[in-house]
Amino acid sequence: MPSSGIGHCSLGIGLEFAIWHLGFCPEPVTMRRILTPLAVALGVYVVLQALMRTGVLNLYWQQIIQLGCIVTISALGLNLIYGFTGQFSLGHAAFYGIGAYTAAFITRTWPGGGVLAFVIGLLAGTALAGLIALLIGLPILRLRSDYLGIATLGFGIIMKVVFDNLNFLGGSRGMTGIPGYTGFAWVFFLGLAGVVALRNLIYSSIGRALLSIREDEIAAEAIGVDTTRYKTLGFVVGCCYAGLAGGLYAHLYKLLHPSNFDFLKSIDVLLVVVLGGLGSMSGTVIAAVAWTFLLEGLRVVLPPEILDWRLVIYPLLLIIVMLLRPKGLFGGREFRFLIPREPRARGGKGSGVRGQGSGGAA
Repeated sequence: MPSSGIGHCSLGIGLEFAIWHLGFCPEPVTMRRILTPLAVALGVYVVLQALMRTGVLNLYWQQIIQLGCIVTISALGLNLIYGFTGQFSLGHAAFYGIGAYTAAFITRTWPGGGVLAFVIGLLAGTALAGLIALLIGLPILRLRSDYLGIATLGFGIIMKVVFDNLNFLGGSRGMTGIPGYTGFAWVFFLGLAGVVALRNLIYSSIGRALLSIREDEIAAEAIGVDTTRYKTLGFVVGCCYAGLAGGLYAHLYKLLHPSNFDFLKSIDVLLVVVLGGLGSMSGTVIAAVAWTFLLEGLRVVLPPEILDWRLVIYPLLLIIVMLLRPKGLFGGREFRFLIPREPRARGGKGSGVRGQGSGGAA
């Protein structure tokens, strides 16, 4: 019996070391720190799935929940670009549209369709959004601050005109007949994977380089950080998030129109990032879900005769939040389980670390 206990302990330690050593997590972890958040996430999924299957949540609210997860994925990408790297981008909706149109075109034209076509479409939309981000990022990311924002805004306007004039994508009439492959399981687990991937990126050596650029680009260059390379990397990865979200959006609503990806859609995602708190993954997730439910909740709650007043309520709430919480709802803070702990030193105890460039744990 003692030997069995020793073997079990060795297996657990070996698994923890393997997870850390292979790079899936930036620091040594305990099984509890892995399993507890995973169990909570699975619990949320099971509860929501049960509410959907029993009809407590009707089809309309199921669609809104899925939209909230999609907005979360897109906003995580912009938070990487703006919140963690400090690159002001106003063209995020363009990459959202690139992913949407690419995925929808593939699933419509793939012989026989099916889930395989959907997966290939998502991968292709994500990859194309990243490739175009790389091509335009190399020249424009040499700009800074407002100049970069204007350049990305110009690209967003260009893509809107392109979507309007590509007849094989439906042109200004939009694209119809898109199969509805997006489901709650897809958006939930891809959103969860997006949070985990971003968390591991931020708390890695690459993430520290991105944060140094955000804090002081000149100082980062002075200590040897290749700022052009890392800014481009952050921009490409963030746009890949947008491309993935776009592909899911296309197969949720089964209809695409160029107006879905105009300048105002970029502002919507930017509002989510700012409301949640720049440089806060936790804030982005909470703000994305809350913002989506607020938009649709007011549509349900307000009587038809004053429904248009919701366009006044949104900015009013934004002003109030910014006055009360200038740094956003989370102010750069993270949920504790998203913050890695320092490795245990010899003869000492490890301690929790504060969020990188943030206000620490929430």
